[in-house]
Amino acid sequence: MDYNIIEVKNLTKKFGQLTAVDNISFVVSKGEIFGFLGPNGAGKSTTISMLAALLKPDSGQAAINGFDVNKERNQVRKSIGLVFQDSSLDDKLTAEENLYFHADLYGVDKKVFRERLPEVLRLVDLWDRRGHIVKTFSGGMKRRLEIARGLIHYPKVMFLDEPTIGLDPQTRFNIWEYILKLKKEKDMTIFMTTHYLNEAEYCDRIAIIDQGKIVALDTPANLKKMVGGDIITMAAANLEKLRREIENKFGLAAKIQDDKLKLEVSDGDKFLPKLFNELEEKIESVELRKPTLDDVFLNLTGKKIREEDASAKDLMRQRMAMRH
Repeated sequence: MDYNIIEVKNLTKKFGQLTAVDNISFVVSKGEIFGFLGPNGAGKSTTISMLAALLKPDSGQAAINGFDVNKERNQVRKSIGLVFQDSSLDDKLTAEENLYFHADLYGVDKKVFRERLPEVLRLVDLWDRRGHIVKTFSGGMKRRLEIARGLIHYPKVMFLDEPTIGLDPQTRFNIWEYILKLKKEKDMTIFMTTHYLNEAEYCDRIAIIDQGKIVALDTPANLKKMVGGDIITMAAANLEKLRREIENKFGLAAKIQDDKLKLEVSDGDKFLPKLFNELEEKIESVELRKPTLDDVFLNLTGKKIREEDASAKDLMRQRMAMRH
């Protein structure tokens, strides 16, 4: 039976004058893959820190697996797995020792641990390095080991904060293949943050977050429907003249962006021939594509995810506050 394994109501967190998370509310169903999509500095990591009982909210409420994140912090932590962007491995221990102590902390039976150890380490291509000291690992190897560590106790809720950042495409694919298998076989709930648009497509639902606020929440397919249709991008010598002609002849609103004219239509394949046959203004080039989540973010916020980045000062303030 499905139920809301994560419940968030009016959650807020400030760092000085910076409101990192601004009065957000949402629920996540058991077994769901739920994603936070947004640029760096949008409030994604801060939200996970509060839900994982690592950071106290200034106001609002949240519960994980029925446990209050403020009042029942130990029960919350036992219910979750966590993979953060910043490394938290003990680099003086071996890969196997890091996983062993993590499994022991979460009460995983030693026999079960021995069965899972080769599975998760082979997944991230570290089985042959299981006896090596983590200090000798590259940054990418450490990242892969953290993901293996977060999976080994099969938590009720798995938090993945930018889970595959810095990994090569093949390893990223392998990790997601295993995560999806865990979701299916163990009915595990996955809460992930990302600014990788292709990863967001794995989610059952996505919350688009910008400047600490949730600006939209729905399935990837429904979010893309918000854009309005297929996207036609055109280049021409006189974009303004072309824009007016399209508006007058077809009653469609086009906008000039990045030295191109953009137009949203339904059934773009059928519309293009009509466009070429009836326009007087010469079109130099044209591109037709389906809406993406980046288009959704642009439509909602007026900016692209990859163009946006938090200032170093804001990120430093957040990380310093989280350490105290």
